[in-house]
Amino acid sequence: MFLTDLSRMGWMNDPWREMDRLDREMRRLFSGQMMPFTRGYPAINVWTGEDDLIVTSEIAGIDPEKIDIAVEDTVLTISGSRSSEELKETESFHRQERPYGDFKRTVHLPFRVDANAVDARYEKGVLTVRLPRREEDKPRKIEIASE
Repeated sequence: MFLTDLSRMGWMNDPWREMDRLDREMRRLFSGQMMPFTRGYPAINVWTGEDDLIVTSEIAGIDPEKIDIAVEDTVLTISGSRSSEELKETESFHRQERPYGDFKRTVHLPFRVDANAVDARYEKGVLTVRLPRREEDKPRKIEIASE
């Protein structure tokens, strides 16, 4: 009974929520310090079309030569790195929120794709990857025979 009263009063929150709150507070506290990429970087959107899958990701400021895209069976991996900004000896960061370092995102695809026909474009800081569905994985209409 005592624990349920504490929970209702908000004194005993969900431990995951408390960890998120602690993470936010630590990030706020060290916002002026250099921080490496976080787990969810880069953010991605994934949607399916009739014959393909499209993945977009905002990765502004990264040289396309430093981005690697790999497709194996039903897994897409986007990885790369961003160099830290070089400061002069007399300069120091007042605030640094743009992460640097290595990153890697893995996406499990809903179907197998034709890895030889994948198209990737990088325009205005947005990476767009078009993954065509394998012909044998496309849905087929089944004709019903009748007598």
